[in-house]
Amino acid sequence: MRISELKKRLKKNRPMATITTRMPQDVVSHLKRLAPLFGFMGYQPLLRYYIGKGLREDIERLEEPNIKLLVKSLKRHGVRASIIKEALSEAHTESMGSAPQ
Repeated sequence: MRISELKKRLKKNRPMATITTRMPQDVVSHLKRLAPLFGFMGYQPLLRYYIGKGLREDIERLEEPNIKLLVKSLKRHGVRASIIKEALSEAHTESMGSAPQ
């Protein structure tokens, strides 16, 4: 991630957007239970943390110049976006130390 983008993310008063999403009740219950254990005031900040963490990882992975060029080339050669996404996911999983099942 670029330094300028990182500095923007560190600002406490970043503009917020309200969204609505449906989640299984047990997931919400787990979030509510875990939030205080990780020092969050509620489950929504913990949820934002999890989303932000995954988003930053994906942005970093997809912004690598060689990966971007490869994805562009694969699309040009007619490889479906779903297959590219699956392959990137598998590569990421393997790089984290566990092979896909």
